[in-house]
Amino acid sequence: MRLAVVDGRAVLVRGDRAVDVGAVSRGGLPADPMALLERWQEARDWAAGLADTAYDIPVDPGALGAPVPRPRQVFAVALNYPPHAAEAGYTPPEEPLVFTKFPACVTGPHTTVPLPPGKVDWEVELVAVIGRETYRVSEDRAWDAVAGLTVGQDLSERVSQLRGIPAQFSLGKSFPGFGPTGPVLVTPDEFDDPDDLEITGLLNGKVVQHDRTKSMIFPVPDLVARLSAVVPLFPGDLIFTGTPAGVGNRMDPPRYLTPDDELVSRVEGIGELRQRFTPAHL
Repeated sequence: MRLAVVDGRAVLVRGDRAVDVGAVSRGGLPADPMALLERWQEARDWAAGLADTAYDIPVDPGALGAPVPRPRQVFAVALNYPPHAAEAGYTPPEEPLVFTKFPACVTGPHTTVPLPPGKVDWEVELVAVIGRETYRVSEDRAWDAVAGLTVGQDLSERVSQLRGIPAQFSLGKSFPGFGPTGPVLVTPDEFDDPDDLEITGLLNGKVVQHDRTKSMIFPVPDLVARLSAVVPLFPGDLIFTGTPAGVGNRMDPPRYLTPDDELVSRVEGIGELRQRFTPAHL
């Protein structure tokens, strides 16, 4: 099943067509995607009975919003790919390094982002979405708690992020528009192997990041288990799972985003994000 959002309403997508959940269920299921995630298993059972003819709305990729527009909690993981840890000058961590992106930064898949003063960098990521209230789940049961996977871009203003001792990770990663997600949420059963997906970041058509998610030090089930061992997870919570090597501040010389750039972020089997940028607001 593939969940998307159009004009604030939850739709299910099949190919280039969609079905409006609230309308076609005659109010039996909510149109609000956050409320739908609270009833995720019910939604999946309902969707299984839909005929192909129910998908009667043309899908405009440019009109899609964030599939999870108002997450309660947004977790993010640093240095989760060994080559990225190496390019940053660190040994691979023995425990997940967790920070947050504040939920106000979350946006949809096709956006224009105002660049704040400083040095704005890119980080393509696989994002896991929680599908039910979860606390202290074991790793072998953790996929059962995941509603689906989507694409995320962890845009990062490096001056704010690295200011102070210790550094201020969360603020530098939470400017308006710094959490693009989408284009759809895809349930894990849509993939041959949800732990092994190709992930790619392109800047102006050139590949700058590329890996497979099987390279992650802490895969999705491990992260869900470790996070839920500390805090309850709720439907719609996002977990940005980390980025591969190839970020701009580790290039020689460093390369940061400018108003002339187009950033594309892709994950196999899900789709792509596309961001353009406007000058810093003075």
